Parts: sequence; C-alpha cells; structure tokens
Amino acid sequence: MLFTGVYYALSFVYVILTLPTLVLPGRGATAFMIKSYTRSIRGALRLFAGIRCEIRGHQNLPDGPYILAAKHQSWGDGFLIYPEIDNLAFVTGDHLERFPFVGGILKKLGAIVIDTCGGGERKAQSLTEGMSRAKSQGRRVLIYPEGHLAPPGYHFRYKPGVWHMQKAMDVPVIPVATNLGCYWQQQELAKKPGTAVIEFLPAIEPGKPKKAFMEQLANCIEEQTAILSRETGTTANNPTVLLPDPVKGATAIPEPLQSN
Repeated sequence: MLFTGVYYALSFVYVILTLPTLVLPGRGATAFMIKSYTRSIRGALRLFAGIRCEIRGHQNLPDGPYILAAKHQSWGDGFLIYPEIDNLAFVTGDHLERFPFVGGILKKLGAIVIDTCGGGERKAQSLTEGMSRAKSQGRRVLIYPEGHLAPPGYHFRYKPGVWHMQKAMDVPVIPVATNLGCYWQQQELAKKPGTAVIEFLPAIEPGKPKKAFMEQLANCIEEQTAILSRETGTTANNPTVLLPDPVKGATAIPEPLQSN
C-alpha cells in the first residue's frame, strides 16, 4: 500500500516537472526526466516493497539501433528496463493518452503509439509509421510481443509484429527474460520482497523466416524466464503454459490462480 501511494505521487510530480521540457527543442530534456522518473520508481520498489533489481546480459546489447522483445509479466517491468537503454523508444497502446498531459510526453519521447481503436488496418499503419520514425532516428525500440501481462508460469501467443518490425528496420532483435512477475504480478496491488532480474539474451539477427524467428524468440524467452523463476524458489510451470488472449481490457488469470 505504501509503495502504491508513492508510485502515484511520483507519477504526478514527474508529469508536472516534465511538462516544461515539452517546449524545449529536441527530446533530451524530456528523456532525462523520464529516465529519472523510472529510476525513482525502482528506488521506491526497493525501499517500500523490498524488490531489488538485477540486470544481466549487458554484453548482448549491440551498438546502434536494435529491437528489445521483452517478456511482459508485470506493470513494473518497463521501469526496470527503461533506465538501462539510451535512445529508447517504446511501443504502447493509445490507452496511455487518456491520462492528462501523458500524450504530449509520449509524443515528445518519440514513443510508437498504436491506434488500438481503429481496427487492424489502422493498428498496422500506426506501427509502420512509428517504425519509420525510429529507423530514421537510429532509435532502440522496446516491444512486448505477447501483447498482454502474463502471470508467472504462463505465456500468450507471441504476435508476429516484432518480426515485421525487424524486417522493416533490418536490425537485431534482443529477447528479454524476467522474473519480476514472481514479486509484482501483472497489475496486482500485493508485492513480495526479493531480487527481480531482467536479462538481455543473445541477439536474433535479421533474415530468418517468420516461423523460425517466432519459434526461436518465444522459446528462448520462455525457457530463460522459467529458469529465472526457479531461482526465486517459486513453482512456476516449466515449460510455461499457453493462455488464450483475454478480451480487450481484461486481465488474464488462469483458473488455478483464480481459485487461490
């Protein structure tokens, strides 16, 4: 409860502090403020929720642009990843634009905002437009290929949009595994103390056929995520279990977890 209060307080304060940077040329000042914000959230996680952060695999991050394809277990994993990567853009749904002033900050940061209300054609178009901007600016791009928050021990179908992004940008894809969901699951209020790990895995280079790429991406992320989950002493399934995509706006909770 204490962390949640600090989280919303920090979010409000940093939105207000970041607004003046929107009128400055370039995105450097805005990016500095958002990186400071994410570091503050990481500090609050450690201080108020007992969740420490460990980053592994920096040696797998190449110079220049690339795509981070990350496991998405928790509302908090972006806060752990963002401070580690310079010149980072990220793919997000347009739901964040509902929050006051956030849309302007996302635009200034160069975030790739997906039109989730305009149907598949508009969604693909907004992704293509965002990729073109990122490629021209030499950005690194963060995307969550499952598209949903998966509880530990489970996964959703990996969507092929990341393969199309790689094909369009002709850059490496860096798979990212995590066990943060063992401590902060999906959007739950409850937190458990421990050491959350974000691990950057070896790159998948451009040129693979879509089916082979998607199989390699899903397998390496899920296998390493299961290993990281076992490190926490939890009983996460291995291999992870496929969940059907939830209806729009819903959180997928498997029946065993619902009964608990």
